[in-house]
Amino acid sequence: MGSDGRDGNAPAASPLNPDAEFPALTDNERAALHRIGEQWTATVPGRAGRDAPMPVDPALGLAPDTRPTRLARLAPIRLFRAAPDHPGRDELVTTTPAPAPDSAAGRALVRLRRLLLGPPLASTALVRERMRKLVALPVLSSDLLSSVAYGPEAMLTVLALAGTAALGLSLPLAAALIGLMIVVGVSYRQTIPAYAHGAGSYLVASDNLGHRAGLTAGVGLMTDYILTVSVSVAAGVHTVTSAVPALAPFTVPLGLLFIGVLVAGNLRGIRAAGNLFAAPTYIFVLAIAALVVFGLADAAGRGFTPVPPPPVAAAEGVGLLLVLRAFSSGATSMTGIEAISNAVPIFRPVEWRNARTTLTWMIFMLVVLFAGLIVLFHLNGLVPRADETLLSQLARTTFPTGPWYLLVQAATALILMFAANTAFNDLPRLLFFVARDGYAPRRFLHMDDRLAFGNGILLLAGTSALIFVAFRGHTESLIPLYAVGVFLAFTLSQVGMVVHWRRHRERHWTRKLALNAAGAVACALVLVTAAVTKFTEGAWVVVIAIPLMVLGALRIRAHYDAVRAALTPRPPGPGPSPNGDTVTERAESTGRAAATDRAAGPEAEEVPGQVRHLVVVPVLRLDLAALRALAYAASLGQPCLAVHIGPDDGEADRFRAEWQAWGDHLRLEVVVSPYRAVIATLVGYLEALHALRPDVALTVVVPEIVVRRRWHRLLHGGTPRRLRRALRGRPGLVITSVPIHVTR
Repeated sequence: MGSDGRDGNAPAASPLNPDAEFPALTDNERAALHRIGEQWTATVPGRAGRDAPMPVDPALGLAPDTRPTRLARLAPIRLFRAAPDHPGRDELVTTTPAPAPDSAAGRALVRLRRLLLGPPLASTALVRERMRKLVALPVLSSDLLSSVAYGPEAMLTVLALAGTAALGLSLPLAAALIGLMIVVGVSYRQTIPAYAHGAGSYLVASDNLGHRAGLTAGVGLMTDYILTVSVSVAAGVHTVTSAVPALAPFTVPLGLLFIGVLVAGNLRGIRAAGNLFAAPTYIFVLAIAALVVFGLADAAGRGFTPVPPPPVAAAEGVGLLLVLRAFSSGATSMTGIEAISNAVPIFRPVEWRNARTTLTWMIFMLVVLFAGLIVLFHLNGLVPRADETLLSQLARTTFPTGPWYLLVQAATALILMFAANTAFNDLPRLLFFVARDGYAPRRFLHMDDRLAFGNGILLLAGTSALIFVAFRGHTESLIPLYAVGVFLAFTLSQVGMVVHWRRHRERHWTRKLALNAAGAVACALVLVTAAVTKFTEGAWVVVIAIPLMVLGALRIRAHYDAVRAALTPRPPGPGPSPNGDTVTERAESTGRAAATDRAAGPEAEEVPGQVRHLVVVPVLRLDLAALRALAYAASLGQPCLAVHIGPDDGEADRFRAEWQAWGDHLRLEVVVSPYRAVIATLVGYLEALHALRPDVALTVVVPEIVVRRRWHRLLHGGTPRRLRRALRGRPGLVITSVPIHVTR
């Protein structure tokens, strides 16, 4: 694994594919699956075997092109088609994202969703949805670049506590901060090709320091992203209400409205959100660049002679602690510097190279704007004031007439509000990687119909909105919490890269190690200083919250490990099970309790002999739960059909291979759902089967995980419950569950 920028050494990015929800079986599981399948050869009843005659054509070869629906007479809906590009592939593909709702209200909601978010995107559109560099730069740098609006002022505010003379320390402290920016930026330039599949600090720390360190880094970034949204929206709304005081009573509704706008924009997908939110960052960069250029030109006209600042009374003496506090306060200008390393997969190919180029430009703009503003504050003798920001004072001094002052203020308000968009881009993807490792609920792996991580977006919006409302839109007190979470992640990332270079010893590894070691020391110094000096100002919340969140993540992983252990197929023994039951008896016992859930069969039959059955078993993954459901279904002695719904062709092929490894004992139909609507696609397929033969009772046997604790239910999708609700009003379709219990 290399990072020297050569194509042959940099690993390819691992895209955020929808098939992450469908993990492949391990080699041991496949071997156990094969041994279990060998026992089916002699035990599957003839009527239930793979070659048994089916009362309905599962391939829907004789089915009409339209799905039966109340709207069929107005607008036929094509639901399934044969795969045209893969000759010989026995596969069905959905042609619509989801069946139309039956109710008028449901159809109206669907139309409203399409109006706000756009039409669904197939899984194959994932590559097209990635960003080019000119769009990714403003979208991912809005948080970082917006920090120059308050970072330099935060540093000068601390220095002003020691009086006018201490303000001269702003230049050497700014130089040290610029050095830290460059060191951390170059470090992340090295991290991007070395870990080209994204996740930044989380993955670097996990890979080199262990999962607990990785979780700590990830949780630190999560707290930073949540605070970014709350504080950025509050700062932007405050700018608006300052310009229009009549809106001050509506601070909270305005903030919630803007969070809603960010949610809607990001739910439209990566590319759509980038096109919507790119302009404010470019406007701000141009406005501040113009301010710096004209300000330096004015200073050059007077020979760069500094204007004496107004006298400031000293509240405390100049000491090491005050200098460190000022340095850590100015370091808030670096929040968001890790954003690009977290979002490498959203770039167009070559992903890591485009991400690294974008990071270089972002660091360059940060250094230029930060240095320019610090120098101009010093040359113009500006000091922090309670009634006006330093940036406003500088703009008023540089542009005393004309519309330019208002342009700078408007651009600042826009960037402060849209800085929250960086969090909406990065937090859902960070949650994806954490959930992929089992430390967060698996629902964060799910991509919605616009290929956006909607669950992560909604979680971020809800949490930040709650904070915003709790503080009634006045979240200035949350700013001191920034440095703790973000520099915790920086420090662990830098230390992780030091370990990485020692382990791999690639070209120029000693130079790279020295650079990361220097960054680790500097970031650790800022972290400790911020945690100690700002502990009583609110940093204690983060210091306590991060360990609690890590503990919660570890408990989630423990639960998923228990589920995995309970569902992993195990090679069968030659004799009965330890409790004396055979495999078939255990399957019958497992399903017996669920048999009471069955609804009545087709309404015309009253005698059991008149009922014709087809047992359908939805299978997402060939684990122990699915095998028990298949065994139970086959034991009924009725024709059986297994249905697998996958997000793309690659996952479908992989599942077929696993099915063959098991032994191909039952008829299998694979439906590719490129819009990732599993429940809706399954219901549509069952309706199409029922439309062919209304006299056939379709019994759907669903494997169901039964957990011990109530909160564990939140970590699972609830497929049986959702299927029951979807099938409740459809005659001829019944559903039963084969439970498997997780006792830990």
